[in-house]
Amino acid sequence: MAHCYYVDDLDVEAGDRVVLGPEDARHAATVSRARVGERVLVADGRGTLCHAEFAEVRPEVVLVVRSVRHEPAPTPRIGLAQALAKGDRAELAIQAATELGVDAIVPWQASRSIVAWRGDKSAKALARWRTIVREAGKQSLRAHVPEVLEVVDTTALAALASTWRLVVLDPTGDATLSTLEPDGRDMLLVVGPEGGIAPDELERLGGERVRMGPHVVRTSTAGPAAIAALAARWRW
Repeated sequence: MAHCYYVDDLDVEAGDRVVLGPEDARHAATVSRARVGERVLVADGRGTLCHAEFAEVRPEVVLVVRSVRHEPAPTPRIGLAQALAKGDRAELAIQAATELGVDAIVPWQASRSIVAWRGDKSAKALARWRTIVREAGKQSLRAHVPEVLEVVDTTALAALASTWRLVVLDPTGDATLSTLEPDGRDMLLVVGPEGGIAPDELERLGGERVRMGPHVVRTSTAGPAAIAALAARWRW
């Protein structure tokens, strides 16, 4: 069962029929070459996960639900505040983070970010991040799709400390990732851009400064590596 499709407002029970939207239907029929009777997963991205099988492939793609389960959201949540970066580095980071179990993503316009999200570009870039996360969720068969929040500046990121435990990944930090222990709060990992987090931003963010290990890693690597390490200790 290697495929998962997301359907909004998935209020179903065993025996119900689900019609895939145009994009997923095209993928199922022409890319995956789905066949009647083949089994797949259908989810709503908010915890509902169904085992289903194809009942029709053309002209519409219709699935029959065979079983339904509801997966609770993981606790504590692990979020990623990813600084905007040039090229596809930030996109690679959020894709891998989704596959590894991140629960929320915050785009961060850091002072040293070469890329800037402004005006129409911001809306398009945010939509692209959300598409990347949704597709990564399908690929990794996730019942919960991470929320991608609006882009924030450093002041707004620091304010998230009221609802998140801020953990800043900093190669000069005194603590190490291996010493972090859950304390009941949701954790937001903060990853800087290619040039690192500016000293004044480190002061403004506060939180806990934690180093990954003996090596300095790229902005596209830090978040996924930290999430994998924490998930292995706390969830898996």
